[in-house]
Amino acid sequence: MAVFLMLLLLPWSAGGAAVCRHCPGPLQNGSVVAQYCASQAGTKSEGRCCWEQGTHPERLLGLDLSNCSLSSLPPGLDEATTTVVLDLTKNPLTLLPNSSFLGFTQLQTLVVPLALKCPGGNSAWEEVTTNGSSRFCQGQRNHCNSSKELAWLCPEDAACAPDGPGLVQCLCKSPFHGYKCLREGTFPMLLFCGILGAVTLSLSLLLWGTQRRKAKKP
Repeated sequence: MAVFLMLLLLPWSAGGAAVCRHCPGPLQNGSVVAQYCASQAGTKSEGRCCWEQGTHPERLLGLDLSNCSLSSLPPGLDEATTTVVLDLTKNPLTLLPNSSFLGFTQLQTLVVPLALKCPGGNSAWEEVTTNGSSRFCQGQRNHCNSSKELAWLCPEDAACAPDGPGLVQCLCKSPFHGYKCLREGTFPMLLFCGILGAVTLSLSLLLWGTQRRKAKKP
């Protein structure tokens, strides 16, 4: 019971907390994350992160990974999808794949080294500017609202939804589901779980029987 309560009290998720501790020390003085955190009421800084207080779990708003000697994006970044401000400056990054920001629908300010482009391209942002050795990608655009050209990506019974800078996803409209939202009606969850459980149990028994016979052999 005590362990369960401790898990509930952990901020947001283990993955998000791990990202906050990826670089030593607090928020860098003058970083966009530090400025954002100071300008927002009801926030607190912890390691390289800025958290929104008063929510359960607490929501990660800002992530400062500037000057962390990063040659690639750190593991666990996908656990920080609620981030509004992210600073990646002063790092020897050479590649910034668009898929790295899948699910970052709340991201409004991303600062990257000047050598890198904004993920999704300039069209994915309201404003792209440069300042010294940094590139500022600001105001993530919702391509589902701003571009009619993307409508063909989704099947007839699905709706377009943003999924990160320059990324979209197709969500099936009720009561459709399945591949290309071609199936209508409620998803047969009980039947699916029953079949999956039966297959798993059968494979487990088969493996247990074969391994047991091998163990009995001298």
